[in-house]
Amino acid sequence: MIPHVIEAEYVKDYIIKIRFDDGSVKVVDLEPYTKRGGVFNKFFDKEFFKKFFIDLNTLCWPNGADIAPERLYKIGKEVFDEALIKE
Repeated sequence: MIPHVIEAEYVKDYIIKIRFDDGSVKVVDLEPYTKRGGVFNKFFDKEFFKKFFIDLNTLCWPNGADIAPERLYKIGKEVFDEALIKE
């Protein structure tokens, strides 16, 4: 089953807290995507990076960039106590 992103919240830098439809919450650091080029070039502008939204069950950006939800799930670090997430 492919996980679906149901909530996402900016934390800091290139870190986003994501809640998936299986109930898990993961913190994902997307800083490596700033080095990929193409549609991810805009990620260098943190104000642009913060403009993510959820569409088609994953994170998307206004320029057409998106990251597969199964990739976000795989690279995310599971959070067991959301109070421990530092902004």
